[in-house]
Amino acid sequence: MIAWVHVGPDAIECTPTVGWTPLYTASRQTGPDEGRCAPHGLAYTTLNLTRTAAVAPLYPATPDRSRCIDALRTTGNVFMHAADTRAWLEACGSLADWPAFATSWDRMPEDRYMADGGHYRRRRHAVYALHADGTIQRQPHQPHYQSRDYNPLNGGVQRWFEPIENASGASHSLTAVLRLCIGAFGQLAPEVQRWRCEVHQFRIEPGPSAPALPTPEGTHRDGVDYVLVLLAQRRNVDSGTTRITTPDARDLGSFTLTAPFDACLLDDVRVRHGVTPIAVHDPAVPACRDVLVVTLQRAA
Repeated sequence: MIAWVHVGPDAIECTPTVGWTPLYTASRQTGPDEGRCAPHGLAYTTLNLTRTAAVAPLYPATPDRSRCIDALRTTGNVFMHAADTRAWLEACGSLADWPAFATSWDRMPEDRYMADGGHYRRRRHAVYALHADGTIQRQPHQPHYQSRDYNPLNGGVQRWFEPIENASGASHSLTAVLRLCIGAFGQLAPEVQRWRCEVHQFRIEPGPSAPALPTPEGTHRDGVDYVLVLLAQRRNVDSGTTRITTPDARDLGSFTLTAPFDACLLDDVRVRHGVTPIAVHDPAVPACRDVLVVTLQRAA
């Protein structure tokens, strides 16, 4: 049973009354400045959800997951096949709402910050605070910023992307992904108690005769500590191979995310990554590559 309590003009609280059920605090945010999509003047109302209940262990240790962490610690990157990723996520939470979460990519607005003039990328963004004890808190909507040192194409400006939809942002599936990140990256940095986490939904859409660029900035670092890239859907596209290098451009290998839940974990300080252009396989059929990118950085 869930008890709903009104705690103010702009907030409600959902309190669990029995068992282990997450607690959410939700606050609406409006106004001429807050909650504004700066480049287009699009005001909106956003519901910020804070999950604050005590949590179960992040996931039980298994030899396969231990090997992933060891590989990440040793090489700075690890590719995970879909079955392994899904099993790890299911140990972190429920994926029952994954179909609904995956369809949210169908409602993605165009990324209007493409300095190359491209119209092939759709995107949403959200920021969370992740705590070592498993607490997850969505933060007020804010811009994404990278310096030109990390993104020479689109960096150097505050990019106000449309926010991840509230239902997606509070979904069990995304929560499982974030808990995986807390557990996995927390093993590499056990001293960190709080992470600044940015979540990006990307859809790349090549045209019938126009390949599209999943990473138009080229091989790069994101300027954070750790990165997870998870494939949500890949439809009617060729190529899209992820290449990993050292900071001095020495090749460390490559792989292609082809099945939903294929994923990779990256130590962003130690490696660079990039994805080759994708092309339409059958010009008569719609084509897209949908990925979820989660970045973690030590909170100030």
